[in-house]
Amino acid sequence: MKTKSNAASNSSVLAPNRRKHKSRPPTKAPPELQRDRWARGLDWPVVIWIVIAHAGVLAAPFYFTWKAVGLFAFMAWLTGSIGVCMGYHRQLTHGSFCTYKPIRWLLAFIGGLSGEGPALMWVANHRKHHLFSDQEGDPHSPRDGGWWSHMLWFMPSIEKSARDAHFQHYAPDLYRDPVMRFLDIMFLPSHLLMGIAMFLTGWLGWDMYTGISFVVWGMFVRVVYVFHVTWFVNSATHLWGYRTYETTDDSRNLWWVGLLAFGEGWHNNHHAYQRMARQGHQWWEIDMTYWAILAMEKVGLAWNVVKERPKHGRPE
Repeated sequence: MKTKSNAASNSSVLAPNRRKHKSRPPTKAPPELQRDRWARGLDWPVVIWIVIAHAGVLAAPFYFTWKAVGLFAFMAWLTGSIGVCMGYHRQLTHGSFCTYKPIRWLLAFIGGLSGEGPALMWVANHRKHHLFSDQEGDPHSPRDGGWWSHMLWFMPSIEKSARDAHFQHYAPDLYRDPVMRFLDIMFLPSHLLMGIAMFLTGWLGWDMYTGISFVVWGMFVRVVYVFHVTWFVNSATHLWGYRTYETTDDSRNLWWVGLLAFGEGWHNNHHAYQRMARQGHQWWEIDMTYWAILAMEKVGLAWNVVKERPKHGRPE
């Protein structure tokens, strides 16, 4: 039986903001703000995970196989486009389409395999970003520095009580779901299990060299690729590109991020009409994630897909 969309519960978080946009050049955060951000030091599990992933890429030239490159391409699409862009972003964060609960859980699990954190954290951060986009309170605005918006913003340590309060405030619908909380706990263990599965598949199916190549390309190279192309949405598409719509933030459409990040680079379009499943609004703005949503709709796994702008025609 089809269930109602969770979008209604998110409406207060993503309420429209129609203040006149005044573009400002990106600036560094005030020194006192930087001190507050780093007051508790680094979140070492996160930092170590990022370092290990990038270090693993260095082995790629020494463990090259075409089978591993194929695995990289498939897993980049699966975890980046289906997991992050479709699951985390368009379904769980914005309710751009409805689907069955088991499909929501599956999308959240696949999104977690991207390495970008569990669904609870990702969705809460992104809803907060839309609420305060390029204003004080935005978790990752380039106005606080380009590197901050790209990859430093998630590295400061946060108290567990503050983390839980963050989840309950910005993602209460996900926080009430015990499966989503379980996926939060299983984030790092799931990567360990996936790495073991990749190694065993390559080793038992071919040889040890292939097993290692599957881990290097299917895990490390793929994770780092998905990291950076989606992080560019936070950084590059708030710095460079063209603006189709007048919004209250610095969001822009940037063609190369659109192509590399599975359609997420048409960011000004998205900020103007946040619930639209289709982020490429011109015929040449390729959005492969939207194609996957349409395919799900065709087979009955998605419905109430938000395909058009609101009737009033104004940006949200």
